[in-house]
Amino acid sequence: MDYITIALAKGRLAKTALAMFEQIGITCEEMKVPDSRKLIFTNEELKIRFFLAKANDVPTYVEYGAADIGVVGKDTILEEGRKLYEVLDLKFGACKMCVAGPEEAREKLRHGELIRVASKYPHIAKDYFYNRKHQTVEIIKLNGSVELAPIVGLSEVIVDIVETGSTLKENGLVVLEEICPLSARVVVNQVSMKMENERITKMISDLRDVLMTKA
Repeated sequence: MDYITIALAKGRLAKTALAMFEQIGITCEEMKVPDSRKLIFTNEELKIRFFLAKANDVPTYVEYGAADIGVVGKDTILEEGRKLYEVLDLKFGACKMCVAGPEEAREKLRHGELIRVASKYPHIAKDYFYNRKHQTVEIIKLNGSVELAPIVGLSEVIVDIVETGSTLKENGLVVLEEICPLSARVVVNQVSMKMENERITKMISDLRDVLMTKA
């Protein structure tokens, strides 16, 4: 029997996902060793391997088959645009992708003016403005605190993840438009879904059952 390899986005998401896997009997004691330098963690008995990766690399590992399954945020899936199956919404890490900015930018959005949009998510921003709103904008990719962009005049608005909205509020910004809801999702490699179908399908079905009991 071949190993099933699962890629988890590092951080809070990985911890919550592991707890869910434990609920369906998939454990990995190696991952609980503090300060471990290992890159791949194995449960020999179940023939399952886990590894941690940067969130935006998870869809790449899954598309190319280096991982059969991945757990990553919907924002990353949309931004990376990889060929994979998104099979389950795990319901945790819930937040929204929004257009935000100062209140006075609302009119510019309403009238479809040519504006500058700063974002860590240029693909999501482009898809939203060009394909859904049919509004021509200039998109500026940033890697750090995007809230700064409208304050210093780099852009009129930003496209970013909003959880509570408190960071926006502190900086005099508001949510102007909601793009889509986000949460942690399970993604599967297209070939793995066909080849290892039985084990992967059971895993997804078991996770779905866990979610049902929580609902």
